[in-house]
Amino acid sequence: QVQLVESGGGLVQAGGSLRLSCAASGSIDSINTMGWYRQAPGKQRELVATIRSGGSTNYAGSVKGRFAISRDNAKNTVYLQMNSLEPKDTAVYYCNLQQWSTTSMRYIYYWGQGTQVTVSS
Repeated sequence: QVQLVESGGGLVQAGGSLRLSCAASGSIDSINTMGWYRQAPGKQRELVATIRSGGSTNYAGSVKGRFAISRDNAKNTVYLQMNSLEPKDTAVYYCNLQQWSTTSMRYIYYWGQGTQVTVSS
C-alpha cells in the first residue's frame, strides 16, 4: 500500500503563488509517475501535471508556463509550484502516484486526500 499526504493549499489572490507538496510512503517502486490532478465544483477531475521518476514532465495546456512540477526521489515527494494563479484554478488538488504492480500485473493508482486551493479575484 501507498499513502500520499498533501500540504500547501490555501487562499490566494489572483496573480499570487502557492506551492503544493505531496509526500508518499509505503510500498513505493523506484519507477513510478507522480502527479497532480484537480477537481472544481461540478466538474470532472482533470490532469494538471505529471512527472516520471526519470524526470520527464507533462502539463495540461491551461497551466503550461504558470505551473512547474518537480520531485525529490530520495524523499518520495512531489511538488507543484503554481504562479500567476487565476480564479479558474480554484479546485481541490489531488496528489497521485502510479506504479506497476507485479502482483496484479497492472498499473495501480493511489490518491491523496486532496487540498483546497482558492484563488480570489
